[in-house]
Formats: sequence, C-alpha cells, structure tokens
Amino acid sequence: MRAVLLVSGGMDSLVATALAHHEGFELAAMHVNYGQRTWQKELECFRQICDHYNIATRLEIDAVFLGAIGGSSLTDTAIPVGPADLVGTNIPTSYVPFRNANFLSMAVSWSEVIGANRIFIGAVEEDSSGYPDCRKVFYDSFNRVIEHGTRPETNIQIVTPLIDMSKSEIVRRGMELNAPFHFSWSCYKSEGKACGVCDSCARRLRAFASVGIADPVEYDVRPDYLASSLKS
Repeated sequence: MRAVLLVSGGMDSLVATALAHHEGFELAAMHVNYGQRTWQKELECFRQICDHYNIATRLEIDAVFLGAIGGSSLTDTAIPVGPADLVGTNIPTSYVPFRNANFLSMAVSWSEVIGANRIFIGAVEEDSSGYPDCRKVFYDSFNRVIEHGTRPETNIQIVTPLIDMSKSEIVRRGMELNAPFHFSWSCYKSEGKACGVCDSCARRLRAFASVGIADPVEYDVRPDYLASSLKS
C-alpha cells in the first residue's frame, strides 16, 4: 500500500508521517507553499522529515494563489497574527479559507498518478484552533467527493489518524514513535526562533508541558501556558 503524506513541517503532520511509517506504508510526501509567512522554515522541515524517514518520492508544489486570494493573517502581512487564545471559540485570523480542500485536491490528483491508496493528513479537531476544514465531517465528505470524481477503479481514502486526539496526546504518541520533533515547526510568525506567543506556539508549548517533555524548538519566549490553563 502506498500513502501520500501531506507534510507541512508542523508537529501534527510529522506525527501522522511517523504513524504511516510505523504502519508499513510505502511513503510519498507532498509539501505546499501557499505564500505563508514561514514558508522557508516549513519547507526546510519538510525536507528534514523526508530525509529522516528516507522518503524519496516527494512533491514540492506552489499554491501561491491562496496568498493572492488573501483573507488570512498567514498570507496577508496587512493582517496581524493575533496573540494566543486557548479558550476562544471564534475562527481565528490565521484560518486560510478552504485551504485543506485545495491541498487535498492536489494530493488526490498526485495519488491517482502514482497509484497511492491513502492520503494522510495531520488534521486535529478537538484541540485545533477551530478551523472548519479540520473537522471529521469535512474529511468524511471529501472522501465521498474522491469516490465520485476519480476513475471507477481508483481506491483512494483520506486518513486522519490524529483527528480525535489532543495536542498532548499527539506529543505523547510522537515520542512513542521517536518522531523527530526538532525537525518540526509550528510558529505562525517567525522563521528564526519561534515567537512563543502566537496561537500555534501556545498550543504546542502547552502540549509538551502537559506531558512533562521539553520542546526541542528554540523560542524567543516560553510562557507557561499549562499553568495559565490550570488557573482559568
């Protein structure tokens, strides 16, 4: 069985890759540059993750039209990246409109060409930032789109192994699989040291703290989000 991995370079896609590797799939990896602020660091992490798992079949593709469309603080420098909000229920400015649908469409096309049967994506519903395209119902629906929009003999399914996990559970599972977290990047703002104050940094730092493990990534500041969560 061959699997296409959507590898952003973040910790979730890293652990999804580690799981696919552990399950014995023949791996192919895709990375998408969509004009995000930290695209160079994410691409570097993608290549390091692929090297670590000896993934030779790779596709680096541009989808900078998402940046041209705008509407997200990740792609539009006129929109500031907001501070961490671990209890908010509103969709944050970092949401890139319908991004994952675009990624999945490209992954399905490539899967048809190379004969892959599965597409792994590190989407998380429970402990994500509330993005609508990180929900299980979205991926269930997209699997039906694949069924109706590909050749009759094609059998491609999206796999979301982390969808019901919390960030701390993802860290714990990644440690069990010896995932190289030092090759992953979560910061929305910076490519040198991680900022430590954006929503993605906060969720990552809280997750590592909750399992008692030091995050190997270097930060400008390391607030104690776990203590703050316990007080709230």
